[in-house]
Amino acid sequence: MGLFRDRLRGWFGRYEIEDPRPIAAEAPYTFYLPSENELLAVSPGDLVKLIFRSIPDSSEWGAERMWVIVTAAEGAWLTGTLDNHPLDMPQLKAGDRVTFARGHIIDIDWSEDRATPPPTAPARREYWDRCFVDDQILDGRLKVEYLYREEPDPPRDGDKYPDSGWRFRCDTRGLTKEEYENPSFSYIAIGKVLNADDSWLPLIDAPVGSAYLRDWETGAFQPMSMHRDDRDD
Repeated sequence: MGLFRDRLRGWFGRYEIEDPRPIAAEAPYTFYLPSENELLAVSPGDLVKLIFRSIPDSSEWGAERMWVIVTAAEGAWLTGTLDNHPLDMPQLKAGDRVTFARGHIIDIDWSEDRATPPPTAPARREYWDRCFVDDQILDGRLKVEYLYREEPDPPRDGDKYPDSGWRFRCDTRGLTKEEYENPSFSYIAIGKVLNADDSWLPLIDAPVGSAYLRDWETGAFQPMSMHRDDRDD
């Protein structure tokens, strides 16, 4: 059945190129797009990355991010050839012609043979260092109520980014008894927490030993002493 479905997708399927701007709006601290000046500078010879979505849907992947070599540019629209082999998109193959808008681009690899140098990418801070956070914050159910920064954990095997030492607890008023007694948390990039609740962002550079509790009447975070259970023995 799977082989037959793939043949049908190859014969009759199509694809669409996803507009990444809604994704960036939902995840501004972890999904970064090229600047407007960079998008306007893309020209033939440059490589750009796009998000391709299969129609019908792939059974393996929601979408595939692949590189395209730009061959022509006309205003807001570009043409290129696919420079990757799709993992599960039989209706598309490397070398196929692709037409897309500048706003579809999620990354750029500038050609070394450009007539003019590319514009400088704007400086931006990224938030990949890790932290511990209650899952109810990540899924958007509850906001941060208490945060504190302890000595970071030592690096683990395979860690690409270090532990920041930040720990985030959710608004306990919204927890069920079972959730309160059996906390569920994740070890994840700080940017993921900011995507869900960035109200604490001005505190991000506070030193180890800092702790803050949200005043729900004002919404402001008030400094406080770390809870005894939160301090290292």
